[in-house]
This record gives sequence, C-alpha cells and structure tokens, in this order.
Amino acid sequence: MTLREQLAAGDFFQGYAYAYPHKTAYRPLAPPVPLREGWAAEDKDALFLYAHVPFCEMRCGFCNLFTTAHPEDGLVAGYLSALERQAAAVSAALGKGARFARVAVGGGTPTFLEPAELEWLFRILHGAFAIAAGAPIAVELSPQTVTRERLAVLRQWGVTRVSLGVQSFVETETRALGRAQRPEEARRALAQLREAEFPVLNLDLIYGLEGQTAASWRESLAAALEHSPEEIYLYPLYVRSLTGLGSHGKAPSDERLALYRQGRAALLARGYRQVSMRLFRAPHHAEPGGPEYCCQEDGMVGVGAGARSYTAALHYSSEWAVSRPGVRAILDDYLRRGAAQFEVADYGCALNPAEQRRRYVIKSLLRADGLDDAAYTGWFGSVVDEDFPQLAELDQLGAAEWSGGVRRLTAQGLEWSDVIGPWLFSAKMAARMESFALA
Repeated sequence: MTLREQLAAGDFFQGYAYAYPHKTAYRPLAPPVPLREGWAAEDKDALFLYAHVPFCEMRCGFCNLFTTAHPEDGLVAGYLSALERQAAAVSAALGKGARFARVAVGGGTPTFLEPAELEWLFRILHGAFAIAAGAPIAVELSPQTVTRERLAVLRQWGVTRVSLGVQSFVETETRALGRAQRPEEARRALAQLREAEFPVLNLDLIYGLEGQTAASWRESLAAALEHSPEEIYLYPLYVRSLTGLGSHGKAPSDERLALYRQGRAALLARGYRQVSMRLFRAPHHAEPGGPEYCCQEDGMVGVGAGARSYTAALHYSSEWAVSRPGVRAILDDYLRRGAAQFEVADYGCALNPAEQRRRYVIKSLLRADGLDDAAYTGWFGSVVDEDFPQLAELDQLGAAEWSGGVRRLTAQGLEWSDVIGPWLFSAKMAARMESFALA
C-alpha cells in the first residue's frame, strides 16, 4: 500500500517505530547463538549499555512494558544477583575490547529500588563493563520514588540525565490512566531533581487521554515548562492489549492530532527544537556530549530480564510478556539461570542485509537530523534511493525535503511519523510481528 493510501484512511497513529524490528518479531532461536560468536565481528568501541529493572510501585493503565508491581520480599535481591551473573557472563563474551559510550537504566522504575539496591546495581554495571569516562548515564524515575537518598546515589554514580514520567499535571487525567498521582507529588519530585542539579532533566507527558481537552493539555504543558526541562517527550496515548486501559475497553481520544499540534506549537514558541515527533530539546540544552555514539550503526548490550540487545545481524532479549503471570514466569526463569545460560542468545530475530538497511533508514528518517545519503552508502555500499525507491513518495507528498545529500522529514512528515514508520516495515517482518501472541 502506498503512503498516500495509508494517509487517506485518516489514522495518523498506527504505531510507534522506536525500534525495528519490534520485540513482537522475536522468537526462540534454534540453535541458540553464543554471544562470543554473535559479537565477534562487531565494532565494540562505542556501545550502548542498557540495564532493565522490571519493578514498579504500580502498573499504569497504558503500560505494556516488561514490569511487575509490588514484588514480594526477596525478589529484588534475587533479581540483582541474577543480573550480576549475567553481567559477568556477557562481559566475558564481549571480550576486553568492548567500550561503552552511553548507559541507560530503565524499566519499570529503576528508582523503585532502595538506595542500597541502587548502589548494588551501579556497582554491577561499573564492575563488569568498561564505561567511558564522561559517558552520559540516564535513569528513569517516577514522582513517587524520588527521594533525596536515591538522588544522592544517582549523583554519586555520575548520572547525567534523569527522566521523570509525569504524563499529566491534571489529577483527573492521571486517575483515568490508573495512576495514583497528585500534581503536587510531581512538583515536589521536580523541585528535588532541580535541587540535585542533574545536567539534563527530561519530562514525559501523554496526550489523547480520556477527558483531556485543549485547556487541560495547555495546563500540563505550562506546568512542565515552569521547570525549564532540557528535554520533553510528548507521547500520544496508545491503548494496547493486556494493559489496564485495554482490559476496560478504553480508547485514546479522537483529538490526538490536534493535541500534538498544540503541544508542538507551544514548545516551538518557547524555543525548543524538535528532534523527532516525540522529543523536544530546550534552547539552553546542547547536544548530548560524551563519546560519539550513532544509534543507526552501533550496538546495544542489554542486561536484565526484558532488556534487548542488538548486533548488526541479530537482535535478542529475554521473552516478553505484559500480564502479571506472564512476567513472573519469565522472571522466574531469569532468576534460575546460571552463567552458561547467560552466555547465549536463545530468543530474538536475525536481520538479513536487506533488513539491516531498512532499520538504518527507519531509525534515521524519523529523526530531524534525517537520512544522510553518503553515510548510508558508506555503511552499506549501495544507494539508498535505489534500495528504497518508495522514499520518493515522501518528497511528492511534501513529507520530506532533500538538501545537501540529506533527506529530512518536514513538519508535515514528522506529524506523520507513526504512519511512515510502519509503512517502511518489510512485509515479512510486519507479518511476523502481527502473528505474535502476547502473554
């Protein structure tokens, strides 16, 4: 189907292509791939390290991440022990030449951990992996888990970016999301984060909520801007299967497109620069520093149940589930694993050269920096417009502009990101993702 035909259907929110392929394309790998072999030919000078903490104080109604709320006593300690075994095994498989240019800790809610547990987590990461001096380190938080004791641990370990999931400053809206959060809790957390002087503060907001109006969205945007965050993510609400909202038959508002435009205009008026459909950077915030890292070209090493890893030709992780029983079954398997089981990838998706090219195009095009023809040719040895002739339709529709050898999405194109992303998926990978059975 052409992009024009997809746009004519009027659904501008088909799917968030934050990764390609999505984890719904992963399946058991037979035979499992030894990590030492999978990483042998990779450039390991500037890797991305991701650690997953699958615990929260609550599961929000929109959340389909790999996490569980209110873990029983002993589960967190058992998890960190397993993560320590995995980190050691993965580090040995990568070899001494592996260097990490960026680090992120997500979840779940990493700051669900108590301060001593956070210390343990960072000792594991820094003890097992060669993290470059000055490497940007990002951590996700929720308002309820922000305490001065936890923030002191993050500062001690050199965290440079904190990301707070506020979603809304209107209590009726957070309640509609199944989230017990009062606006004053979010403001208290923000004040403490600013007091701790992290270099980068990011806020996440969601639009398209039940009962949300232009006026209430304006209220949330204004409240967020009071704190001058270096970054703001504006996420459209998606209601997915097995989530709290999905189980109650809820649906996003029909006003998502109008609310996106309103949010974008408000941030641009304050001098924020649009990096993608979702990400906006403040005028006082420089580009992230630290060792050079290119998400299109460099690999990710994930540790923890639910963390994804990728080489050029293989993406892998533990299995994925959303329901509490499904998540717990995967966690139980993770906790039982010994070092030898962490030395192989047994669940994932292989990417042939055509899929590798497709991933590069999608990851590049959906960001404001755009798709650089020369960089693509230098990486793959072919011409992007010959490999992907359908890209010409972006130009014809006014969704992209070509200048200086770079194709960039226009404001209209960025608005259509959640159509353009799925439009560029291969038929084979789309079918694989569609047939996935979520537990």
